[in-house]
Amino acid sequence: MPASASGAPATGHRARLAVTVQEVWPRPDDRSLDAEALVSRYPRSDAPILRVNFVSSIDGAVTIDGVSGGLSGPGDKLVFGVLRTVCDALVVAAGTVRTEGYDGLRLGPRGRAWRRSHGLSEFPVMVVVSGSLDLDPAQLVFADAPVRPIVLTGAAAPAGRRAALAAVADVVTAGAPEFDPAAGLAALHGRGLTQLLCEGGPRLLGALTAADLVDELCLTVSPLLAGGDAGRIANGPPTAPREMSLRHILRSDDMLCLRYARKI
Repeated sequence: MPASASGAPATGHRARLAVTVQEVWPRPDDRSLDAEALVSRYPRSDAPILRVNFVSSIDGAVTIDGVSGGLSGPGDKLVFGVLRTVCDALVVAAGTVRTEGYDGLRLGPRGRAWRRSHGLSEFPVMVVVSGSLDLDPAQLVFADAPVRPIVLTGAAAPAGRRAALAAVADVVTAGAPEFDPAAGLAALHGRGLTQLLCEGGPRLLGALTAADLVDELCLTVSPLLAGGDAGRIANGPPTAPREMSLRHILRSDDMLCLRYARKI
């Protein structure tokens, strides 16, 4: 899912469009959650945490016509903005940055005010994961970034591309010869970025799952039968299943927003 366009509200929906998000479980309520209540459903943690946010159709498709935007809706975008507001850094794979057309990671006035009031910097840090460093330094995700992004890569990344990206981002080696997810998260923690949000793509989620690094999965279920041959939200090496615990179910019209956390 792409970043909000420059100047757009962090929630990603039109300012005058009424959006209703209700809690279905564990505290059913017909009233719509206000901004403060919605933030409380996605709290920051005292410990380092990796939270993943994805959207899929009810038949499991992660994209429509190659991108995730067709699966989204106003309620999902509201949650999407809240998750960005409360994180320290947003972690995204290079393929997702290219395909979804990410631009600068900018929050609206309300999100920035919330962060200031909680002792955080006004904007989270954009983190792009790329083994090949096949990224355009002129893309807005770098050129319009309010704070300097980070690019995580492996020691085998091409030196020329590394030098080109160093002009617009901190290029951090995490793993040799290839990128190692655990080393990448450790590098971010070392910079004080402990509340991490990952928006994909599927191969990155697959790698994070295989390394047993995912603490929470926030999954929006879009009320669409997509059909076709779209992939699933995770694509990686075989691994033992991890049991997760359902923390809440939110509803916006016929769309569901599910939050799962590690089983305690």
